[in-house]
Amino acid sequence: MRVKKKIGDLLVEAGYLNSDQVQLALQEKRSGQRLGDALLERELITEHELIKALETQLGIKHVNLYRTAVDTQVLKLIPEELARKYTLIPIEKQEDLLQVAMADPLDYFAIDDLQMITGFQVEPQIAVRAEVMEAIERYYQINDSLIEDATAKTETVSKEEPVIEDTDAPIIKLVDQLLQHGLNQRASDIHIDPLETTFMVRYRIDGMLRTERTYSSSILSALTARIKIMGELNITENRLPQDGRIKVLVGSEHVDMRISTLPTIFGEKIVIRLLAGLSERTDLSSLGLNQVHEKMFRLMLENPSGLILLTGPTGSGKTSTLYAGLHHLNTDQVNIVTVEDPVEYHINGINQVQVNSQVGLTFAKGLRAILRQDPNIVMIGEIRDTETAEIAVRASLTGHLVLSTLHTNSAIAAIPRLTEMGIEPYLVASGLSGVVGQRLVRRICPTCRQAHTPNELEREQFEKRGMTVTQLHRGEGCSHCGDTGYSGRIAIHEMLIIDETIRQLLINKETIQNIHDYATSNGMIFLLDDGLLKVKQGLTTLEEVLHVTLHH
Repeated sequence: MRVKKKIGDLLVEAGYLNSDQVQLALQEKRSGQRLGDALLERELITEHELIKALETQLGIKHVNLYRTAVDTQVLKLIPEELARKYTLIPIEKQEDLLQVAMADPLDYFAIDDLQMITGFQVEPQIAVRAEVMEAIERYYQINDSLIEDATAKTETVSKEEPVIEDTDAPIIKLVDQLLQHGLNQRASDIHIDPLETTFMVRYRIDGMLRTERTYSSSILSALTARIKIMGELNITENRLPQDGRIKVLVGSEHVDMRISTLPTIFGEKIVIRLLAGLSERTDLSSLGLNQVHEKMFRLMLENPSGLILLTGPTGSGKTSTLYAGLHHLNTDQVNIVTVEDPVEYHINGINQVQVNSQVGLTFAKGLRAILRQDPNIVMIGEIRDTETAEIAVRASLTGHLVLSTLHTNSAIAAIPRLTEMGIEPYLVASGLSGVVGQRLVRRICPTCRQAHTPNELEREQFEKRGMTVTQLHRGEGCSHCGDTGYSGRIAIHEMLIIDETIRQLLINKETIQNIHDYATSNGMIFLLDDGLLKVKQGLTTLEEVLHVTLHH
């Protein structure tokens, strides 16, 4: 027999409250109101303390619903009304034991009710109320009747050609819901991964993949067909990779999507890249540059000619910075032309050319044609080969401002990369005007940000770079940030301006180490320094900064 304990006693035992506070709350609470809720309302305890107390005192497991996949089969056991009434959601069943995540695992009425309805032994687990509510929305909304309809429909059609008729087909609703949810979560990509009997839907949020839920494979072909129709891809071709792009109306906003399919042994894996509008990020001041860097970047952009390079690994936000730079330069007096692969965002007033290797329009070819168009400013999506590098440098020497990106680990490493591509050091010296290195780090969630005193190791990291720090911050994890402690990302930068001294060093074919030493003595703020400054401001954590600056 379970021991029935009162929540008030538990919290006193755990040392979060004294018995007077509990007595007072009991007297003042509204009739029918639970004590836990009354205490939360008076801010005598936090939800995390409540969960910890239940966990340690009663040994009830705490479950994080953002990191736990709910088995969709068990949802059928508990009707939605009941789940809402008691704020709970079933997670999985093992033999005759049903695991249920509850906001209040001491609600014995609910537990007895569930045991009667399902006929299973119920094992309550505790979860944050907001997470349970969101899980109910998420799992019951894409309800199973919808998926069963879809299964029935697709089974009646022959295997080869999935046909989608009426507009309210369940599959169409399902795809819309997946997209809408991705946008609500600020996901950059949606992954659909086929497994043997099921397929997974995962969202990449702030650079991290998170599994959303799994579905039965029976609806995969219809889902794939629907997404291919949206992306104007060939539905009948499922043995070759395809990609397409499309603008769709999701809810009330237009979203650019890039869709890419890849045949795997269990079906086609689909990745949808959501390119939500650039509107909020186009301004230079919104890039999160520190004051020194912002000044330097503006100076670089205001040069009438020269080559500006952005460096960093894939997914380090180079494109956004590039576009912000273009946006800053975009006036009626200049002709700006870009050659990109693919064109990610459309900017009014800028001529954008899409590379198309199938018809032989390469970066180099596009660039040659562009230079005959009398441009002032040219943007090249990426310098991948010697030919492109050569034209880019020559264009910067003939009075054009050229912006582009390179995959290197640091700003200074861009110089040897260009010379390795066979460009003479004296050309690099006279053409290159500046290099920006960039990485993205996750930003601490403002809702659950907590200060803490740095330990020995943490202080050491700052002291090594000549900084002192008295307090650091971290995110505790809350329902706003999916319990990760992070929400959104910010960039950290380093900038190298090519001045006369560096030009001389290059022309004399000095080593990169010499250039590095000169930049350091000249007060260059490296990625790590900018990262530490942002840690000090409480914007991100030391782990994030070290992760991106040491591992690349």
